[in-house]
Amino acid sequence: MEPIDKRITDFVKKHHLLSLATGNGIDIWCASCFYVYDLESNRFYFSTENETRHGRNLLTSANVAGTIALETLRVGLIQGVQFAGICYEPTAEELSKARSLYLKRFPIARVLETHFWAMSPFILKMTHNQLGFGKKLIWETPSVER
Repeated sequence: MEPIDKRITDFVKKHHLLSLATGNGIDIWCASCFYVYDLESNRFYFSTENETRHGRNLLTSANVAGTIALETLRVGLIQGVQFAGICYEPTAEELSKARSLYLKRFPIARVLETHFWAMSPFILKMTHNQLGFGKKLIWETPSVER
């Protein structure tokens, strides 16, 4: 598998809020979620309860899409990542890692009930106008790995 362009991973690691689109075949929903990104495993970890609308959708369908965006009015500075991937509830071993990374980034979450999810992306597409208007950087897993 090709390595992910460092400009994509640097952007993803710098930010902390993603917009997550979920669906269950009938209902679709978007939600904003705080996240941490683990470069080593190429996983996003976020917390949401199963009772939320997007949480219920995740229990029905693992397929998600979303964005991480830099807010700016200056066209030349626009940067953002679109992604698609598969969400799942982490195994016990991965859950320990997810919890540790998440609580290090968001210590206030220690006092909350947290239910963690992992998202394994199969495409990361970055718009990076600082490299030229409309410049795209794309990382994608081979279709056999989806």
